Amino acid sequence: MASNFVAELKWRGMLHDVMPGTEEHLLTGMQSAYVGIDPTADSLHIGHLVGVMMLRHFQLAGHKPFALVGGATGMIGDPSGKSSERNLLDEATLRHNQEALKGQLARFLDFNSDAGNAAILVNNYDWMRDFSFLDFIRDIGKHITVNYMMSKDSVKKRLLAEAKEGMSFTEFTYQLVQGYDFLHLYKNHDCTLQMGGSDQWGNITTGTELIRRIDGGKGYALTCPLITKADGTKFGKTEGGNIWLDANRTSPYKFYQYWLNTSDEDAEKYVKIFTFLSQEEIEGLVVKHGEAPHLRILQKRLAEEITVMVHSQEDLDHAIRASDILFGKSTSEDLKRLNAKTFLDVFEGVPQAEISRSELEAGLDMIGALAAKTGFLDSNGAARRELKQNSISVNKEKVKDNYLITTDDLINDRFVLLQRGKKNYFVLVAL
Repeated sequence: MASNFVAELKWRGMLHDVMPGTEEHLLTGMQSAYVGIDPTADSLHIGHLVGVMMLRHFQLAGHKPFALVGGATGMIGDPSGKSSERNLLDEATLRHNQEALKGQLARFLDFNSDAGNAAILVNNYDWMRDFSFLDFIRDIGKHITVNYMMSKDSVKKRLLAEAKEGMSFTEFTYQLVQGYDFLHLYKNHDCTLQMGGSDQWGNITTGTELIRRIDGGKGYALTCPLITKADGTKFGKTEGGNIWLDANRTSPYKFYQYWLNTSDEDAEKYVKIFTFLSQEEIEGLVVKHGEAPHLRILQKRLAEEITVMVHSQEDLDHAIRASDILFGKSTSEDLKRLNAKTFLDVFEGVPQAEISRSELEAGLDMIGALAAKTGFLDSNGAARRELKQNSISVNKEKVKDNYLITTDDLINDRFVLLQRGKKNYFVLVAL
C-alpha cells in the first residue's frame, strides 16, 4: 500500500500546484511519475535537488520514479523563466552528460530495486531523434492550438519582455516537445504524473492536454515552489557560480560550508526540503535551535545530512575537520591531513607569498618569514613585537623568534601556514 506522497510534500513545504484528483490517484496503488532534468552539464547542481528529492520521496512512498534526461529538449532550450536561449549541445556531449548524471542520481534513487518500483532513467532524444518534422506537426502539432500555447505564462513573459530579441520558433515549440514526452511515457510506461518546478506548470499541463486529446487518457500534474533565499539573493549561487554535486566542480568542503552558512530562516525551510529527517525530528531540532541559535544546530544538521547524501561520511568528516581549522581549535597534525585542494579551499583569499625550496632547506628565520621575505607584517620591528607577545603561529603551533621554518613544516609538500592572533592568516608557497 502506497503512503501519502502528496501529504509528505505538503508538510515539507515542497508543494506548489497540484492538479485535482492527483492525491487520490496516487493512493490507489503504485503509480509512475517523472521529472525532467536538463543535461547541459555533466553534473547536477543544487538547483536540481528539489526535483530529485521529489522523485526519492515518490519512490519511498512505494511508487516508480522516472528521471528524464532532456537530450532532445536540451538541443532546443526551454523559455521558462529565461530571457534568452541556451547554448545547444551535440549528441556526444549530451550522452556523456547523461552517464554522469545517472551516477549522481544513483545516490538518491534505487535503480536496482527488486520491488517493482526501481527507478528508470530515460532520454527523450531516444524517441524524438527519428521523428520527422512533418510527422510531428501532423501527429502532434494539430492537437494544440497556437492560442493555447500563447496563453502559457512562460511564453507570455518572453513575448512581453522589454528585450528586443523575442522568441524563436524553436523555443516556442518547446512545450509541444515536453508535452509529447509525457504522452510517450504515458503510453509506453503507464506514467501518469509529471512533476517539476512551479515555472514548468504550463509545459506539464500541455502534456496532460495531449494525453487527453490524443489518447483519451488522464495525466496528472504536480509542482514544487522555486527555492528562494530569505535575503533575496539567488539560491544555489555564490560568487564562484553554481554549487555543483560533482566534487571536482564544488569541493565537499565548499558544499558543506554553503549549507552551514544559511540563515536561520532558510535553514528551517531547507532542512525539510533537503533531508529525509522525520517531521518529529525536525520539529525537535527547530525547538533546540530556538533555545540556542548561536549553536547553529539547524545549519549543522542540514549541512551534515546533505553532505553525506551527496558525497560521503568520509567527505563530511574531512569538511568538518577543515572547518575546525579555520573557525575552531585544531593542531598541526589536523592541517597536515588536509589534501592540497581542501587546503586551498579553506584558505581561499588569504594572502600568499612564494618562497624558494632552497631557502626552506637552509631554514627560514621568523623575521624573514613575517616581514622581509613576505610582507605579512609591515616591518621587521612589528615582526619582533608580535613574536615577543607570543601571537605568532606556524601551522597552528605557537613559535618564538628563534624558530626556523624548514621543509619539515610543509603541508602537502607545498604550503606553510602563518598566523597572527586568531584570524590573520598568511600562506607561504614553496617553489
